Amino acid sequence: MAILKLEDGTVYTEFKDIAQELASLKVQLNRWTLGDNPQLHRLLAKDSLNKEEEEEVLKTLDGYFEQIKETAGYQRRDLVVVHPEIPNLDALLKDYVKIHTHADDEVRYIIDGESVFGFVRPDDSQVELTLQAEDYINLPAGTIHWGCVTPARRLKAIRYFTSPEGWAANYTGTAIRFRQAALETV
Repeated sequence: MAILKLEDGTVYTEFKDIAQELASLKVQLNRWTLGDNPQLHRLLAKDSLNKEEEEEVLKTLDGYFEQIKETAGYQRRDLVVVHPEIPNLDALLKDYVKIHTHADDEVRYIIDGESVFGFVRPDDSQVELTLQAEDYINLPAGTIHWGCVTPARRLKAIRYFTSPEGWAANYTGTAIRFRQAALETV
């Protein structure tokens, strides 16, 4: 279940409260169940997956992909797998922990572990949203944000694209003032 932290120390854990706080950003947050497929859960419990296992995970959850293909024009999806044993993990993640935007929506479905998104709201305040398994998020194009993993350094997430080129980061140079859940080593 998602957790939203504000700069003033306020913490929200109720979906309706989080949605209200993110409304000015037009960020969509939802819960998508993983179901009870034992093979899927066995694969999600592994740290790393080979290409065949990744494709099995994606196909098992493609019902959601089919829905957003029809309703929003998404054309492609992939699976991101992060775990502590990845060589040079800090170097691979360092660019995500810079405030940026994208020309396309950034859409993710967290299926294992945790991910953090920080946002700069229109009033210039910053908030931090921790997402957990079964959380789905859609950041509209142009949303000013940053991202990282939590200290557990474990994440599996499906990314959905209308165009992978639209996910290129456009760095704003804005400083992150608020970073509680994020890895401080990155």
